[in-house]
Amino acid sequence: MLQLPRKLPKRLGLITLSLFFILAGINHFAATDFYLRLMPNYLPAHLELVYISGVFEILGGVGVLVPSVRSMAGWGLVALLIAVYPANIHMALHPELFPEFSRSALYGRLPLQFVLIAWAYWASRPESDAGL
Repeated sequence: MLQLPRKLPKRLGLITLSLFFILAGINHFAATDFYLRLMPNYLPAHLELVYISGVFEILGGVGVLVPSVRSMAGWGLVALLIAVYPANIHMALHPELFPEFSRSALYGRLPLQFVLIAWAYWASRPESDAGL
């Protein structure tokens, strides 16, 4: 059952996090070619990994809104963000594959991933522990 936190910052943070990951997950299916370019050559089954990561982004985005699985969903998003970090490194090291992005944007994604990890971790904590 959907139950949002009482405190406004936590509620808005969870809703925004949820929408971010649900939309990103859907985008894995809508813009598959883009995500395939993100895949380092050393990883197998590129298409399958794009779809799997999209499914888990959607599941995590929905899961953080459900109190009974919020913690597990938040930790799942943390794990997913760590797992896909090599793709962000690949983007930064191969800017020629991503001419639509500036080099600074590609490198800016690297620390942004840690912000997303912290956000997912914060979302996984009980409201009384989350600080907001």
